[in-house]
Amino acid sequence: MKIEKVENMRYYVQETVTRFIDKHFPERSEEMNADFEEKFSELQQSYESEVEGLQKLMKSINPAVSSVLGMCEEYDILMAMIVSLFKATWEGAQRRKKKPPPRPKLVLPGSDQSIDLSFHCSACRQEIEVSYEDKMRILNSDGDVPLPVHCGEQAKLKITKADEELAEVEETKPDDQTIPVEMVIGYIPSDEVEYRTVLSVGIDIGSSTSHLIFSRLTLKRETGFLNMTNRFNLIGREIIYKSEIIFTPLIDKYTIDVDAVVKFCEEEYQKAGIRPEMVETGAVLVTGETAKKQNAAEIVKRLSSESGKFVSAAAGPNLESMLSAMGSGVVNQSLLLGQTILHIDIGGGTSNMSIVSSGKVLTTACINVGGRLLGIDKDYKIWRIDGPTQFVMQKLGMQYAIGDTISEEDAMSISTAYAEALLEVMQGKATNVIAKELLMTSDLDFSVPIDAYSFSGGVGELIYGGDETFDDIGLMLANDIKRLLHEQELRVIEPPAKIRATVIGAGAFSLSVSGSTTFVDNRIEFPLKDIPVLPINLDENFSPEQVVESIQRAYSTFDKIEGSDVVGLYFEQRMRSTEFSADEILVEFAKAIERALPVSVRDEKLIILLLSYDVGKLLGIAIRDHTSIKGNFMCLDELKLEAGDWIDIGTPIGDAESTFPVTVKSLVFNENKEYE
Repeated sequence: MKIEKVENMRYYVQETVTRFIDKHFPERSEEMNADFEEKFSELQQSYESEVEGLQKLMKSINPAVSSVLGMCEEYDILMAMIVSLFKATWEGAQRRKKKPPPRPKLVLPGSDQSIDLSFHCSACRQEIEVSYEDKMRILNSDGDVPLPVHCGEQAKLKITKADEELAEVEETKPDDQTIPVEMVIGYIPSDEVEYRTVLSVGIDIGSSTSHLIFSRLTLKRETGFLNMTNRFNLIGREIIYKSEIIFTPLIDKYTIDVDAVVKFCEEEYQKAGIRPEMVETGAVLVTGETAKKQNAAEIVKRLSSESGKFVSAAAGPNLESMLSAMGSGVVNQSLLLGQTILHIDIGGGTSNMSIVSSGKVLTTACINVGGRLLGIDKDYKIWRIDGPTQFVMQKLGMQYAIGDTISEEDAMSISTAYAEALLEVMQGKATNVIAKELLMTSDLDFSVPIDAYSFSGGVGELIYGGDETFDDIGLMLANDIKRLLHEQELRVIEPPAKIRATVIGAGAFSLSVSGSTTFVDNRIEFPLKDIPVLPINLDENFSPEQVVESIQRAYSTFDKIEGSDVVGLYFEQRMRSTEFSADEILVEFAKAIERALPVSVRDEKLIILLLSYDVGKLLGIAIRDHTSIKGNFMCLDELKLEAGDWIDIGTPIGDAESTFPVTVKSLVFNENKEYE
């Protein structure tokens, strides 16, 4: 009986989903239903009891439905239907799991003999569950009563003595608690749900190649216990267009061909059928050696201004490391596998490293190791030598110039030196003179042990297979890295995305969303771009004097001038006090901000306050009502920022105009280092 109940519910789920998809997605219903059935079947597990079977069945529904529908309004409607479908069955199974009260006995008319009715399908030979009330109605009817139908045929009736068949009761522990069906399924229906889709672009101008992608981002806002602040959450990312991959056009060693890059982007926009005014967010990155070119800042700012409404210009090795890890899919892999993974994106000029664990990026670093730092044709004639390669050649006792023919042995020695430097910093602090010189950032923090390594980027693609050459040392470098990984017995896993990891990160992972409890002067014009973040470090016990001193210290630490430079003051710690009440803290905090920013207040300069917790609106009201600051200020909350971040703030999302898109980025254009 317990198997039949679970299997019946499985059948009902499949029927419900099939009919729903047929109704809402008629043009794609056949494909979508097949995908759902495949995923749903794949997730089924064995079980030994009714409760266990229902629980495993319910847990498999959400991932199967979301894999087909994604996060959208139809998803919410269907999941609410399924929660309702399971409520009575799950509660009944939970009751039966505990010791039930004595079952009411059926009494045959004209007799005192206790009996039981059971119904069986003549086609599948399974017993059919019929409620006690329906059994009584059938038993006491004076006329013909239709019997239940199963498998298209009328069921067969069987009458037995009540004590011949005993109800099956599962053992339970005294402390067993009933789990709500919503918690088992992993979906809590909400009365108010709002979705918004945002078109995003990611443009990567790299050392070796350049390309772009368009993504559709899905934002969801719902009112409920799990979203007390009613903010939009980024819940879905779908890549809808991938451009061709071209070699980054250069005028000379130090200059990017801006016009050629712009023309490439314009052509890809046309191929995708997308106009710049349709693009609502995104990021333009210059990465690797390209960030060292003399006009790197010019190109990202030009592209960002011409590519959409709110497209940010960004550059910097640590940001690139984080975005490549996110775009590769390894951040999600670390969460699913429960492992710590060191991810390395190896491109034409740099290798960007990130240690990720439990779905979070813990630490990042970057080293000048890439496949295009030495350009050689099939005859080993040198057409490109970048600064890092000049340095490596010097340390290896070589002297070559552009136009020379390098020996295969020397080319392989340079590749090996790069690979050894990379493997060194992948496992600890840089100590070798070459590794130390090539490292562009601080060393990685290895406080968490590494379980596996993964690779992306153009050279990363070659590590997992392939033998293509592109008139550089990329293939040599990939083979040297593979050899060292094998010799040192390092475990390697493969990420979902490789050569496009960074551009996917830029297009699909660069957007953050503020909380909805914000306070913004409606005279401020958006977007606001290139705002440096100044973290304000406060002790746990709030004092107005400390706020003033900490703000002034932050300006000095980051070489900013109060009243002249527009900055974002970021407060991460919650303010607590034994001296002030909660309301008094906000008022005193507002007054302290006024005292700390005398020039900005006097000259009515823009004041941007950023908070990690949901108090933006209350703080804004306190500033307006209790200080001389009456306009040209804003308070955004529920943001995660740190020292070195820059932000762009876009126009508000949704009709309430209280939630703002925020791009968190870096702007580090490295100087073209000359190696001695």
